[in-house]
Amino acid sequence: MPDQNKMNAACGNYLIFRGLLVMVFATLSSCTDKTTTQLDRIKARGEIVVVTRNGPTSYYIEKNSETGLEYVLAKKFAAHLGVELKTVIAKNSNDVTKILNSEQADFAAAALIHHQSRGGPLVFGPAYLWVTQQLVYRNGLRPPSSLEDIFPDKLDLALDTSTLLPLDQLQQEAPSLSWNIHTERDSHEMLELLENKEILYTITDSNELTLARQYYPEIRVAFNVSSPQPVAWAFRNHEDRSLLQAVWRFHEEISRSGELIALINQYFVPVGKFDYVDARKFIDRFQVRLPPLQSLFEEVAGEQEMDWRLLAAISYQESHWHEQAVSTTGEVKGLMMLKQDTAESVGVNNRFDPEQSIRGGTIYLKSLIGKIPERIPEPDRTWMAVAAYNVGYGHLEDARVLTQKQGGDPDIWLEVKQRLPLLSRKEWFNQTKFGYARGVEPVLYVERIKKYYNTLVQLTQPEVPSAELTAGQLVETRISEDPLSQ
Repeated sequence: MPDQNKMNAACGNYLIFRGLLVMVFATLSSCTDKTTTQLDRIKARGEIVVVTRNGPTSYYIEKNSETGLEYVLAKKFAAHLGVELKTVIAKNSNDVTKILNSEQADFAAAALIHHQSRGGPLVFGPAYLWVTQQLVYRNGLRPPSSLEDIFPDKLDLALDTSTLLPLDQLQQEAPSLSWNIHTERDSHEMLELLENKEILYTITDSNELTLARQYYPEIRVAFNVSSPQPVAWAFRNHEDRSLLQAVWRFHEEISRSGELIALINQYFVPVGKFDYVDARKFIDRFQVRLPPLQSLFEEVAGEQEMDWRLLAAISYQESHWHEQAVSTTGEVKGLMMLKQDTAESVGVNNRFDPEQSIRGGTIYLKSLIGKIPERIPEPDRTWMAVAAYNVGYGHLEDARVLTQKQGGDPDIWLEVKQRLPLLSRKEWFNQTKFGYARGVEPVLYVERIKKYYNTLVQLTQPEVPSAELTAGQLVETRISEDPLSQ
């Protein structure tokens, strides 16, 4: 029988040896972690995660595709690294910081302003955009000349905006200044409230205002509240700066090539107020550009059992009947302005070919009409499909769900179009499946299509020769609100 003491000694030696092995492997693992950078780990997993926010200056879904300046830049950075991009959507800037520091994301691209402070929870990359905080008011009010000129308790601020302003300092400069902070709204929603006369004054950044002007034409700038402030990507504040260094190199590269300024221009070049019917231009294009295309519209419309004038109206809104039209982002092209994936889904391989573009756009529109419940009567069904052609079917469905939640009828276009603008308001788009959308745009889009359609109906009436219809007469012409119902 083996000696018990020897057995105990052997077991003890084994335990010590196993413990040493664990320590060795732990040390090796620690060394590996220290020598493997954050950038190395991102490349190894083949994916980088960005946290962003729904909003016109950062990220949103349009025509069923993700877009927004921050998203497009992040996508290009991922391609630069040779990895895929994964997107996490935050509710607000505080949520962005929490998600980043909990390591659920590698970096933040959310239109964040760099405060220049050191030692905080975040570090920032290169500034690629500058914004100025501006006090705005609605047309019709006397423009305030200073903060002291604002009516007491009539300054309304979004929570994110309030964190960017030295409110205590501003109050020292203007002792009578007071404000209301809306914790559940963002600055874009404050502009909507201002346009609708629900508030008198707010503060927003210059880039946000540039994008909002086409929807809120009555908003005016009174004066600047801040000097220009840098916008940059944010990162966790730790010793490993490998990812941050890669971002600096990426921005240096796209700045030198001119790609960065081209992207900024695509999203932030000021857009003028929409001209609902520039009668003279419309008649000129009707006489010059439409005739070579009219037979194609009629042929395709006949195949799909649709009104060719509706197709022509959509095409005019999309491209002004310009066969080589390209959007500012370069993603949609041709007479019907199709995206590449949409074109492929309807059998179009050359978006600049007039016949292919018209046929593809018509098939796509017909497919959207087919998705709208058959119980919805015309012309509501068609107008909903036209709205979906602009904003995407998912966002249209979100608006219909909101309509039902609010006690409205989701099968009536008049009711749904009142809810579409809510998709740009956080309190509502947070309840939806597809999130933020520039909901005012499809409403305006449908109204434009109606006007162009009505005009084409009038211009193509045999008893009213187009050559005899002057621009003034065109504007004064009144026909039925919805010719499709006739």
